[in-house]
Amino acid sequence: MKRIREIRERVFKSAKQKTIAVAAAEDEDVLIALKETKEAGLALPVLIGEKKEIERVAAGIGFNLSGVLIIPEADPFQAARKAVGLVREGQADVVMKGLLGTAVFLKAIFEKESGLRTGNILSHVAVFEIPALERLMLISDCAMNIAPSLAEKVGILNNLLPVAAALEIQEPKAAAVCAVETVNPDMRATVDAALLAKMSERGQLGKITVEGPLAFDNAISLEAARHKGIKSPVAGKADIILAPNIEAGNVLYKALVHLLKVQNAGVVMGAAAPMTTPAFCTLSK
Repeated sequence: MKRIREIRERVFKSAKQKTIAVAAAEDEDVLIALKETKEAGLALPVLIGEKKEIERVAAGIGFNLSGVLIIPEADPFQAARKAVGLVREGQADVVMKGLLGTAVFLKAIFEKESGLRTGNILSHVAVFEIPALERLMLISDCAMNIAPSLAEKVGILNNLLPVAAALEIQEPKAAAVCAVETVNPDMRATVDAALLAKMSERGQLGKITVEGPLAFDNAISLEAARHKGIKSPVAGKADIILAPNIEAGNVLYKALVHLLKVQNAGVVMGAAAPMTTPAFCTLSK
């Protein structure tokens, strides 16, 4: 796939409508996103939270709750537990964070007996349609992991693989981006990038080609890569940008969203079911 609309078209053709279990759903941004999603026929929400407040906010934005299940629960943590429980029981496909803290939400996700933990790292995957590129670009991690270790970066790459497969990217190319293109022992990200590239070369990372360290321009621009004399199957052709830390990933994500207004989508991977927040639950128009 090369365009966001192709993702939408694929979802519309899906035989089964997905169900989103929403914890603490009494939030305007959450309900606006869910209203658009429901009206587009992409998914059906189950709203868990303060029933009267959910109904009040929904009325204010013109969200017709007819046919929408509301499960009353005033306590945010219990709302998160119930949302997670619906996914565990097969009554929902996706769990969504509403008006509650991330720590509270993740506490329910990570509960040993009743959560959605798998032993994998959780990481956010952003998908961007950038007009200058003839392909979709994936960026990770922009939101979850502050300063991932080498092992955690391997986990982030593993989480990217099913997303790339869903987008029909047959042989994903990942650039481990840094501030420079050479290894500098004083810059840990460059050392990690070189190690990931070597692991990829030896087939330790599965069906993904990783190159690094690469500066961002070398990753997306063939001209920039040629200018620096970089010869690599990834340079200038990266499908995936592996951020060195949350600052780099978050700044890049928000620059693309707020300055370029590019179409994007996103999901949190690594749990037993996909997770999302109001910012990432719909495909941006």
